Amino acid sequence: MRRPVRRLHTALAALAVAGVLAGCGAFGDAPAQSGEPRPEGQAIRVGLPTGVTSFANADIAVAIEKGFLAEAGLSVETQNLRSGVSVVQGVVGGALEIGGASIEPVVNAAAGGGDVVIIGAYTDKLTVSSVAPAEVQTPADLRGRQVGVQEVGAFREVMTRLVLQSAGLTPEDVSYIPVDAQSYNAALVDGRIQNAILQTEQAVAVQRDHPGMHVIADMADVVPDYHYGTYFVSRSWLEANRDVAVRFMTALTRAHRFMYENKAETVQIVAKTTEFDEDVISQAYDRLLGEKGVFPVNTGLDKARIKATMRRMGELGILENQAPEYDSLVDAGPVIDAVDSLGVQTGDARWR
Repeated sequence: MRRPVRRLHTALAALAVAGVLAGCGAFGDAPAQSGEPRPEGQAIRVGLPTGVTSFANADIAVAIEKGFLAEAGLSVETQNLRSGVSVVQGVVGGALEIGGASIEPVVNAAAGGGDVVIIGAYTDKLTVSSVAPAEVQTPADLRGRQVGVQEVGAFREVMTRLVLQSAGLTPEDVSYIPVDAQSYNAALVDGRIQNAILQTEQAVAVQRDHPGMHVIADMADVVPDYHYGTYFVSRSWLEANRDVAVRFMTALTRAHRFMYENKAETVQIVAKTTEFDEDVISQAYDRLLGEKGVFPVNTGLDKARIKATMRRMGELGILENQAPEYDSLVDAGPVIDAVDSLGVQTGDARWR
């Protein structure tokens, strides 16, 4: 049965703005945010946007496993949530000190008056692709089909819109089927959906195990100037804990650099973290780091790319309020200080 997508703008506003500003429903009663620095050695709570950590978010697993965070004097507790919308709710509500999410819910929160500011990036380039069974050869073939999304306004739904737009389609031309991030492959295989936005490791696995599944759009090619992943905090927390933010971004920058230089160990850590086997992660590594260089080794906060992404959000109709100014959305100070302490890395076209 076809599921119409109605009042999409209203639904997005409720999810990405009102829901964010309302507090931290995804966490129950959130602790009040005092603005005081947390004691040294106490865990910094970091929210991640999928139920199981993806390769794109696995930099924090590397930073933990290799001791980079411990060497920075930080003990980090990660919490895996349903989507970036939930992570933003957690940061705004005070249940998380640091959030990791795609940029869209962070921009929407800031545009709606939320107390959020971006301090760094995990993968600033897109790491996902649109995958479909053999009967869907191009994005145009999605008309009338069932496509998987997590929730309206979350990252994969935004990417789905971009795929549809590339074929002159809109969400009204398909049926949205809610699917958890870790269930996309199964939903594709059993026919519940005929399209999903998959992380690289998911796409590698489903194509290996189910011939006929194939990529109909690599999102990095569809929107090459699109900024993907962010680390963000509340501005009030940052004012009281700027040194913590600098140490956090120093550890994550070290992790990014380590990942490029140590494939074998990175593959082992990421395989354990993502729950995919090492063969899949090795292939994903070659695409993400070897070919595309998706993890920044310097600041990873390109002003032109972020502004272009906000313009694209406006064109898609997923930005209900006026886009925030770059300087109010981004405080690059912590990651700039981190890179200054480590030294700028140059000599490769991928480094940024």
